Amino acid sequence: METSLTQAFIKNFLGNAPEWYKIVIVLFLVMNPFILWGFGPFVTGWLLIAEFIFTLAMALKCYPLPAGGLLAMEAVAIGLTSAESVYREAEHNFEVILLLIFMVAGIYFMKDILQYTFTRILVRVKSKIIISLMFCFAGAFLSAFLDALTVTAVIIAVAYGFYNVYHRYASGRDLKCEHDLCSDTYVERQNDRNDLLQFRSFLRNIVMHGAVGTALGGVCTLVGEPQNLLIGSEMGWHFADFFIMVAPISMPVFVTGMCTCVLVEKFKLFSYGAELPGNIRSHLLETAREMELARGVRGWAKIVVQAITGIWLMVALGFHLGAVGIIGLSVIVILTAFNGFIEEHQLGKAFEEALPFTALLVVFFAVVAVIHTQHLFMPVIDYVLSLEGQEQLAAYYTANGVLSMLSDNVFVATVYVSETKLAVTQTLGQIPGIAMTGEQLMAAMTDPDVSRATVLSTLPQVAADQASAIMTQFDKLAVAINTGTNIPSVATPNGQAAFLFLLTSAVAPVLRLSYGRMVLLALPYTITMSIVGFIATWYMNDILRFFGG
Repeated sequence: METSLTQAFIKNFLGNAPEWYKIVIVLFLVMNPFILWGFGPFVTGWLLIAEFIFTLAMALKCYPLPAGGLLAMEAVAIGLTSAESVYREAEHNFEVILLLIFMVAGIYFMKDILQYTFTRILVRVKSKIIISLMFCFAGAFLSAFLDALTVTAVIIAVAYGFYNVYHRYASGRDLKCEHDLCSDTYVERQNDRNDLLQFRSFLRNIVMHGAVGTALGGVCTLVGEPQNLLIGSEMGWHFADFFIMVAPISMPVFVTGMCTCVLVEKFKLFSYGAELPGNIRSHLLETAREMELARGVRGWAKIVVQAITGIWLMVALGFHLGAVGIIGLSVIVILTAFNGFIEEHQLGKAFEEALPFTALLVVFFAVVAVIHTQHLFMPVIDYVLSLEGQEQLAAYYTANGVLSMLSDNVFVATVYVSETKLAVTQTLGQIPGIAMTGEQLMAAMTDPDVSRATVLSTLPQVAADQASAIMTQFDKLAVAINTGTNIPSVATPNGQAAFLFLLTSAVAPVLRLSYGRMVLLALPYTITMSIVGFIATWYMNDILRFFGG
C-alpha cells in the first residue's frame, strides 16, 4: 500500500510531463538551497533566472505555472526575496493584470467580427508577402495607439479561429462538438495531414509577423508599451514629445522590420515562406459563406454591435479614457448585454485563456522581485553609468537590450530610468550658482507643464549651459533605455509580456509554437532591428543635428 501510494504521488507530480523534466525540476529545487549556502544569493539569483527560462522553454511539455511557481515559492522560502516584495511587484503591475483578466476576455466576445474580417483578407489576398506585411503593419499601427497585449490577443483569436475551422473539417468534426485541436488522430487522409502541417507553418509565420509588429509600433509612442509611459512621465514628455524624441531610432528600425518581413518571406529564410494551401483557402471561403448564410438577422446584429464596440475600444484606448483593464471590462459589459450572453457558463469560457497566464505573470513578478532584492543587474548599471557621451548611449542601448532578453523589459526600464535619474539629479546638484537643490532643478526641468527653456532662463548663463548639456544627454539616455528595452527584447518570450502571452496561449500548442521555434522565427528580426537600432543610437547626435534637433 505504501509503495503504490508513493508511486501515485510521483506519478501525480507534474502530471503527464516527461520523467526527465520532473527529475530536472526536482534537481533545481534540491540544489538551490545548497547553491545559496555555498555561493551566496547573487549566484543563486542568476541560477533561478536560468531555471525559470528553462520552464518557459519547455512550455509545450508542461505549462510553466506549476514548475515555475514551485521555483518562485522556494525563492521566497530560502530568502532570495520576500512575499511582500512579490506583492509590491504585482501591485506595481496591477494595470497589466487587469488588462489580462478583462481585455483578453473582451476580445473573446469579438471573435465573430475578427474572424469575418480576417477571413476576407486571408482568402482574397493571394500574395503571402502582402499578407505578412499587412499583419506586421497592422500589429505595429494598433500597438502604437492601443497596447501590445490587446493586439496580440486579437492575433491569437484570429489564428485560433482559422485553425479551428480547418482542423475540424480535416478531422470530420463539425464546429459545435467537443474537439481536441492538439491531436491529429482523426485526420486520416495523408493529403489532409500534409496540408495541416503546411497550414500550421503558415499560421506560425503570420502570428510571428504580427507579434513582432507589436514591438515595432510599441516603441514609437508614449502609450505603445508600459515602460514608455513610465519613461515619458519621468522625463515630462507628452505624446508628441515622446514620438519626436525616439523617432531617430524608432523610424529606421520600423523600416528595417518591414524590409525584414519581405526578405524572410521572399527567400524563405528561418522557416518563413510557408504558403496557404489552395484547398484550405477554398474551404475557409466556403465555410465563411455558409456561416454568413446561417447567421441570419440576429447574427448580423451581433456583428454590428461588435463593430461599434471595436470603435469604442480604439477611441477609449487612444484617448486614455480609463485604465486598459477597465476599458476591457466595459467591452465585456457592452457585448454580453447587447449580444445576449447572460448565462454564467457563457461568460466563463471567455476567461479560460487569460487567467492561467495571469497567474504565470505573477509568478514571473516573483522572479523580478528576486532580481530587485538581490540587485542582480547593478554591476551592469554601475558600469554603463560610469561611461560618457556616445559610448554611454551605445552601452545603455546594449545593456538594456541584453537584460530585457532575460527579464521583463518593463522592470529593466524601471530600474534603469530611476537609477539614471538619480545619478543625473546628483550631477545637477553639483552645478555652482543654481540657488536650489539638484532635486528641485530636476523636478522643474521634467515638469510637463513648464518648458525647459523657461527654467533655464532663471539660471545664470554658465549654470544654464551646464544644466542644458546634462539634460540633453539625459534625454538621449532615456531614448536609449526605451529603444533598448523594446527592440532587442523580441529575441525571446521573456522580454515582452505580449510574446510570453503568445507562447503560453491556447494557440501555441495547436500550432506547435514552442519557445525555441519562437526564438528562431524572431531571430532575423532580432538581428536586423537590433543592429539598426544600435547604429541609430551610436549616431543619434548626428541624426539630431541633421534634422536640426
